[in-house]
Amino acid sequence: QVQLVESGGGLVQAGGSLRLSCAASGRTFMSYRMGWFRQAPGKEREFVAAINWGSGSTDYADSVKGRFTISRVNAKNTVDLQMNSLKPGDTAVYYCAAGSVGVIRDIRFYDYWGQGTQVTVSS
Repeated sequence: QVQLVESGGGLVQAGGSLRLSCAASGRTFMSYRMGWFRQAPGKEREFVAAINWGSGSTDYADSVKGRFTISRVNAKNTVDLQMNSLKPGDTAVYYCAAGSVGVIRDIRFYDYWGQGTQVTVSS
């Protein structure tokens, strides 16, 4: 059974940093894309960043490019999201997801989801 478990969320002041981690288990993810999405209150879930587990290639939403970095640690089977220069607009529940086919930014092509972790950025 596939499990994705996020950790590392919390409360931080604007300009600060947080590191989210997604622990993946239940299958081999080498051929998968691992994505981070976020959902703020009253808004739709949106793409943040993704990484191809096998090649290491990455993709970022324009709103986080240059501030966030996604990486994977093969030995630990985790995918991390380093978030720097955080803004109040980054406040949301952050979700880890895994998908094997389709458009990398499209939420519909992700098959497995974690339970989410809250990130709150105060001004």
